[in-house]
Amino acid sequence: MTQVHRRLRLTFPPGPATEPVVYEITTRFGVVPNIRRAAIADHSGWLVCDLGGDDGAVAEAIAWMESIGVAVSAVEGDILEG
Repeated sequence: MTQVHRRLRLTFPPGPATEPVVYEITTRFGVVPNIRRAAIADHSGWLVCDLGGDDGAVAEAIAWMESIGVAVSAVEGDILEG
């Protein structure tokens, strides 16, 4: 098993924005999110995080989030440093 860290931007439409998505990926897939930045307004929003864990678990967590309507994209650079 290879450990990976992926920097991701998650964009939440109205439904998933009110659900415990971060909790679910942690408990279901054993991944560790490090939230770097986030904003939610009017029941939709976005979150930038480093997602770490076994490469298969990270891939499964991403696939699950996409299956519930969360848009997942890679982020380059350090979001906190600009």
